[in-house]
Formats: sequence, structure tokens, C-alpha cells
Amino acid sequence: MDLQPIDPVAETADAAAHALADVAPAVRAAALVAFADALTAHADELVALAMEETGLAEARLRGELKRTAVQLRLFAETVLDGAYLDVRIDRADPDFALGPRPDVRSGNEPIGPVLNFAAGNFPFAFSVAGGDTAAALAAGNPVVVKAHPGHPRLAARTAEIGAAALEGAGLPAGTLQLVEGVETGVAMLKHPLIKAASFTGSLKGGRHLADIAAARPAPIPFYGELGSLNPVFATAAAIAARGPEFASGLAASVGGSAGQLCTKPGLVFLPAGHGLDAAIAAAAQTGEHRMLDPRIADGYLRRREAILASGGVRLLAEGSARTDARAQGWVTPTIAALALEDFRAEPEAFLEECFGPIALLVETPAGTDYADLLDEFFEGELTVAVHRADGDDVSRLVRAAARHAGRVLFDGWPTGVAVTPAMQHGGPWPATTLGGTSVGTAAVARFVRAVAYQNAPQDALPPALRDDNPWGVPQRIAPAGESATWGDRARA
Repeated sequence: MDLQPIDPVAETADAAAHALADVAPAVRAAALVAFADALTAHADELVALAMEETGLAEARLRGELKRTAVQLRLFAETVLDGAYLDVRIDRADPDFALGPRPDVRSGNEPIGPVLNFAAGNFPFAFSVAGGDTAAALAAGNPVVVKAHPGHPRLAARTAEIGAAALEGAGLPAGTLQLVEGVETGVAMLKHPLIKAASFTGSLKGGRHLADIAAARPAPIPFYGELGSLNPVFATAAAIAARGPEFASGLAASVGGSAGQLCTKPGLVFLPAGHGLDAAIAAAAQTGEHRMLDPRIADGYLRRREAILASGGVRLLAEGSARTDARAQGWVTPTIAALALEDFRAEPEAFLEECFGPIALLVETPAGTDYADLLDEFFEGELTVAVHRADGDDVSRLVRAAARHAGRVLFDGWPTGVAVTPAMQHGGPWPATTLGGTSVGTAAVARFVRAVAYQNAPQDALPPALRDDNPWGVPQRIAPAGESATWGDRARA
């Protein structure tokens, strides 16, 4: 049965939200660590389930589970630090430049129950215990996860382990819940007690859900990561300096996890006459890898066929693609090339993401301005990669890349997103719906909202805004009298 009763789930989440508001940061941080420790303790069981349901390799899954646990521990540190609360205190000032100023204090507070649509290609890092869940919990919100149909047993077991760990560490019942089914997820997205949602998946599915969130009687923020071609640009000097390393890095980035990564490079722009055909063909010779599920495999095979049938495309590494008796797809990397003039002739044939192990090299004539190509063909991307050598002036390209992507990287490949405080995993539409990031500590900002208190007595203020600051969080204080000197530094 696809549609589950959702009112009890939403009401439990709402009750948990009220209780979480009174939980001290130290308790919330300890609960995140307990969640991480529980995942680690059950690693053998969870990885076995994930291997069976997704077809991903054991080494990849163990690494991903470790990443997920580290991410939870990172957010525990974020909670204890408290900077994400952005506390601002304006002292009362009878001599304020615009007239008497009241005491005004503001800080970020939890947004309320968050609905997280789990992703299929990262059954740990972007699923039940993944980045969106971790960020929402760190912000002090309960989370309802809509399980991905590609790994239902893993989702259920992860939720069971996580809920027990969180509640055992002192968080209220209902802090983490799981629902299943497309209709249930849509109904939950429409429920008035849900205050924000997150999603990682296809452009079509994400846009559909974003429109539902926006069409609610009370619209809510919907943070969707939808798709990216992650273009790569390589200068002639870079290819001359390290052509073999470029070829092997490209093949590894395209073929890893059967290309089922949101940061897989789909289009690579490099000079015509690069001389890398043989090196790329050799580097792409790998063992076949199962795709996540028959639906993903079918979409990849159809899109791959359309790309290879386009005018001017030549194969460097043909790759392989087959389906077994269970309709599961088994693939190896495909890398093709075409001239820029052929790409320009029908760009719509190549500017749709192909989710799987395929990349297209676009061979450009001497003097091609890569910055112009970015502006001409791309809107919003998760990443843009720049391969250069000493002496190359790529300043225009880098400025263009920053306009179009959330992360600009040099002399490397976009797969393998680092879980660090500074990471930006998001970009302009259609990479994401509302910007922000789903990796790194800034991800918490999506699930809080600012509240200001004016002339409030100390005992009525949230702890973070009080003069005694019992939580020990950073407070930005504007003292009385400072408005008289505003602008002086700019005149100096």
C-alpha cells in the first residue's frame, strides 16, 4: 500500500519539535555523536544490506558509511560552536542616530519538522542518516525521511538504529521517523505541520516536488539538488604537461560507482588535437559495474544511445551495457568526442544530464574562449573544473565559473565531495532549487529562521540571547553610542 497514514507521523514530529526547542546544545550534539557511533557499530549489517539492494561495491559503501558518521560528528561540533545561531544584540541606545533605539536581539531558531526525500545513489550519505538529516537535526528540528524505493530495507534498518540512538541520548520520541511510498511522500510534503523539505534526485522529480511545496496554502522552502553536467575545461598547456594523468583521472571520475554521482563530469572541453584518444581508451577499460536499479539502467541506456547517435560523435571508449534476467543494468564507461562546431549545431542533444558512466569530450579550436562557452551553454552547475598549467591566464574562465557553479576546482575532478566546513555542494538553478549547500556546516542555515526580540526581559529570552549566555555561543553586540561613528572608517 503506497499511502500511509500521515497525520500521526506529522503530529509526532510537531510534538518533538516543541520538545527539541528546550534541549541544550550539549545534549543535541551528544545525540548526533551517538547516532554516528550506532551506525559504525552496525556497519557490517548495514553495508551488507546496501550491497544487496544497490549493487554498489563494498569498499565504496564502507567509505560512504564512514563519511556519514564523520558528517554527523562534524555537525555535533557545529552545534556546540553555536555560530550558526548568528546571535546579534543591539543594546538600547537613547542617542541612536535615527532616534532612541530599543534593545533588539535576534538569533536563528529551528524551522520545524523537516521532510527529507532520501536519494538512491548514496544510500548512506544522502539517505536516512545523510547530510540533510544531519543538518536538520543539528539545527534542532525533527526529521521525517521519505525512504528511497531503491533500498527500502536498508532505509528501515537505518531509521530504526538512528531513532533508538537519538532517543537513547535524550532527544524526544519522534525526532527521526520514516515513511515510504511516492503518494505518502507527496502527502507529507503537503502537510501543514511540515515546515521545510529537502531532496536529492532528478530534475523532473525535484521540480515536481518543488512546485508542490510552493503551491501549498502556506508555501515552505524546498531545497532540491536536481542535476548537473559539471563541465570541465582544460587548456592546451595543461594537456601537454600532464596528458596521461588527465586521461586516467577522467576515466576514474566518469566510471566510479557506474557514473551514478551528481558530480560526475559529463562534458569536457579541451583543445582539438589533444592526442589523448588512446590514453583515454586504455584508462576506461574497467570491469563492469551494476547500476542501482532497472529504472536507472533503462534511462541510462536510452540516453546513451541518443548521445552516440548524434551527428559528429566518435567513440574513444565504447564501453559496454547489458541487462541481466532481472533487468538490472551492467555497464562500463563510455567516452566519446565531437568537434565544437558539431556540439553547437545541436547542443540540446548533449546538455541534458546522462546519469551513468558516460562523458563527452568537446574538442575546441585554438583561441576558443572557454568563459564564453560557459555563458553560452550553461545555466547552473554543482561544479566547474579548470585544468591549467603555470602561465595560463584563466581569470575570465574562473569568474564565469563562479557565476555558474557552487564549486570551482582546479586540476582535479569533481567526484569525491569533501565533508568539510567550507564545502559548497549546491549551485544556481537547475543544480539546486534555492541554492545553499547540502554538504558542510553551512547546510544548517537551510533549516533555521531568524527571530528578533525587542525589549524582552532576560527570563523571556532564549538562552542564546541572554546576557549571561548559558550556552556560551558567539554574540555579536552593538553597544550604545556606536552609530555616532558609522562611516568614519570609510572616509579614512
